[in-house]
Amino acid sequence: MRFDALAESRQRHYKSVEETGKRSELFGKNVFNEEKMRQFLTSEAMEKVESAIFQGTKIDRKIADQVAEGMKAWALSMGATHYTHWFQPLTGSTAEKHDAFFDIMADGRAMEKFGGRQLVQQEPDASSFPSGGIRNTFEARGYTAWDPTSPAFIYKTTLCIPTIFVAYTGEALDNKAPLLRALHAVDEAATAVAQYFDKNVRKVYATLGWEQEYFLLDKALGQSRLDLVMAGRTLVGSRAPKGQQLDDHYFGVIPNRALGFMSDLEKECTKLGIPVKTRHNEVAPNQFELAPVHEEANLSVDHNLLLMDVMEEMADRHGFMVLFHEKPFAGVNGSGKHNNWSLATDTGVNLLSPGTTPMKNLQFLTFFVNTIKAVDTYEELLRSSIASASNDYRLGGNEAPPSILSIFIGKQLTDVLDELEGVSKGKLSPQEKTELKLNVVGKIPEILLDNTDRNRTSPFAFTGNKFEMRGVGAKTNCAKPMTILNTIVAKQLTDFKKEVDALINKKNLKKDEAVFNVLREYIKTSKRIRFDGDGYGKEWQEEAKRRKLSNNQNTPEAVQILTDKTSITLFKDMDVMSEVELKAHQEVELETYILQLQIEGRVLGEMVYNYIIPAAIRYQNELLDNIKGLKEVYGAAHKKVAETQLNILEQVGNHITDIRKMTEEMTTARKRANSLSTIGRKAQAYCTNVKPYFESIREQSDMLEKLIADDLWPFAKYSELLFTK
Repeated sequence: MRFDALAESRQRHYKSVEETGKRSELFGKNVFNEEKMRQFLTSEAMEKVESAIFQGTKIDRKIADQVAEGMKAWALSMGATHYTHWFQPLTGSTAEKHDAFFDIMADGRAMEKFGGRQLVQQEPDASSFPSGGIRNTFEARGYTAWDPTSPAFIYKTTLCIPTIFVAYTGEALDNKAPLLRALHAVDEAATAVAQYFDKNVRKVYATLGWEQEYFLLDKALGQSRLDLVMAGRTLVGSRAPKGQQLDDHYFGVIPNRALGFMSDLEKECTKLGIPVKTRHNEVAPNQFELAPVHEEANLSVDHNLLLMDVMEEMADRHGFMVLFHEKPFAGVNGSGKHNNWSLATDTGVNLLSPGTTPMKNLQFLTFFVNTIKAVDTYEELLRSSIASASNDYRLGGNEAPPSILSIFIGKQLTDVLDELEGVSKGKLSPQEKTELKLNVVGKIPEILLDNTDRNRTSPFAFTGNKFEMRGVGAKTNCAKPMTILNTIVAKQLTDFKKEVDALINKKNLKKDEAVFNVLREYIKTSKRIRFDGDGYGKEWQEEAKRRKLSNNQNTPEAVQILTDKTSITLFKDMDVMSEVELKAHQEVELETYILQLQIEGRVLGEMVYNYIIPAAIRYQNELLDNIKGLKEVYGAAHKKVAETQLNILEQVGNHITDIRKMTEEMTTARKRANSLSTIGRKAQAYCTNVKPYFESIREQSDMLEKLIADDLWPFAKYSELLFTK
């Protein structure tokens, strides 16, 4: 009865809140967060859950039953009828299987049932999800296991429980399990280093703030195009006379229809605990951006995936189609998902933010320089984390960071590092110590206060108190780049501590001097990764080659590093992924790449044969009828009168011949690629032998679009798709 009365009270409260529109009071309404747990859990269960969240301890069956009972009571009070383990398979999106709380007892009575066993673990079929060879089709067993660090939530009428997804043999079959391991690794490594500066630090959290870009299209127009429905992007389409040339859409007034969608989306996100804060028009017409308050990385990843699910639902409700593809339209900017990453302590300190004392600034420099060193050492591995068939269309297209990884830190911080690099090695004299503390380290806050410029061409830029990874694709699961970034930083901090401790113990250096000495060497050896210029220029490509930085321009090239010996050793040492898991991830990435290009090729072929060529022939027939009529009227002089029509007729005929020939050649190339024995060779064949035809076929189609009468062209045009209010 207590739960029923509480539910009625809460529903009345939230109804009044929604009417007043106070988002702060509405925040987390549908989340089983700390507030709800304190209401619905016993003190014993609450203590164990908090211990699992903050210390990583295991929850036994008795406590799991208590948590499940409280969670069920809350979910039922909120009107939930089903529950699901919500997980992240290697498809890049989320997955769920709903079960009703409803059950039949032995005596025939019905009741709502949900216990610790259903909470902690379930067994979805693992055979139909990508596994990279870890699971055979006939071996279906896989397990989802509760992740208590990410709170359960109610979406529609279903209690969703965030979980990891692992094989019967124990390997990860998802993106969350490796991320959690990487976050644990960076916590341990960063905490050990942070204790050089503050012994009270007991835990370090990786934080993430993503910036989600997307397009909104009229649903009816979008669904009229086979390529948008099947491939998520336009495979053909002539550019509209007006695109983004005037920059008038960027930060402009948000259209009323889009604003209505955003308002409802933000309200739903607020209930789900997603702290969305910023919204604005992006550069391209009908392109927008949404960004939240930064959160702990695991929770932030979950929230981004949930957001994309909610966006699709809300877009449908408002008569929109939402596009997350990185390059849905030619000639206008594509969409990214900038990942803003930092490290924060349980004492409330951002480790990548300078402080008010030389000691705090030395702490900042320690984590700042170690991050640069980590990216320098593993730049090729970090590049692999943003590779995909769709993101390949965007990276390096003079609208997004290039495929070469580099770091922008700004002139002022470059000057600071140059000064530190020049510090003498070994024990510092009193004068040197004073100079470092007062003239170099002590001035960092004022430097950063004035360091407001940004380099939008940099793939990895320092922006005041965080690093911004700009190359992440709009539909990419943030867990992929966050797993690799946190793993390499964890490895680098581990190595750093070993070197500092060795100088303290073997060379009898004071802690500050030991830290300065190691940082000095890192500044020197990681200099090649730092670049503050134009990342789009050809000069940078040549300079990067001289610096021996990788330039993997497509996915088949980029993901090869995953199974390199250095990568295998790194992930094994950090206990993030085994060799088996790395090979599986690589295979899944290549298989996904092949399938996406295969789908695009098939869709393009269908569009050419079933829509474009028939439309062109119909227009030819109209032209022929016109020419015949002119002949009847003008006789032998009709050729001179119909000169324009005859010219268009010939052009259309030539384009039909060319587009048919190229489509046949593309189909042949695709069949040859499919016949190759290894997945690596097949992916490379699709990249070099199949994909180039897409652009050639598009060119022919776009020329036909410009020639053929508008009422005969079978697809909604860019001017309709991008400028519909």
